[in-house]
Amino acid sequence: MSEPADPADPAAVVRDYLVAEEIEHDEPQPGMFTFSLPGERKQQTPVRLDVGPHSLSVHAFVCRRPDEEFERVYRWLLERNMRMYAVAFGLDHHGDIYLDARLPLSMVNPEELDRLLGSVLTYSDESFNAILELGFESSIRKEWEWRVSRGESTRNLEAFRGWLEAGQTD
Repeated sequence: MSEPADPADPAAVVRDYLVAEEIEHDEPQPGMFTFSLPGERKQQTPVRLDVGPHSLSVHAFVCRRPDEEFERVYRWLLERNMRMYAVAFGLDHHGDIYLDARLPLSMVNPEELDRLLGSVLTYSDESFNAILELGFESSIRKEWEWRVSRGESTRNLEAFRGWLEAGQTD
């Protein structure tokens, strides 16, 4: 068993935490960690942690740019931000949706990393289907109708069955 990381070295704390939690990760450059967190609704949430000179930055991909109803999706995200711990939804220059956070280096410890990554996983996973319903309804509906008409499996669309079937007419 190795000695615990020096708390004065936040990158070592992050590295040790990821190893202890058995999270497979890469460190493409010193202090930058990339990995995925497994979820239920959203199967994988890609995460990047960057240890900077003053803070630890968290950047987690949630969903690509919505196809439709942008204002509705973005409003939902902003309203959700008001109730979240440590992280907030944001957009990149393409309109893709991320969860971001900054943590002072003095707060980088296993307990806070656990809370922070737990928040990322929870909010990404809990929000995923709602984002899809709001921003990709037409695409999901077309896919559902195509599969039903051909007798194909709709298993990966089951989360949307209620509103999809309610919208069908005979």
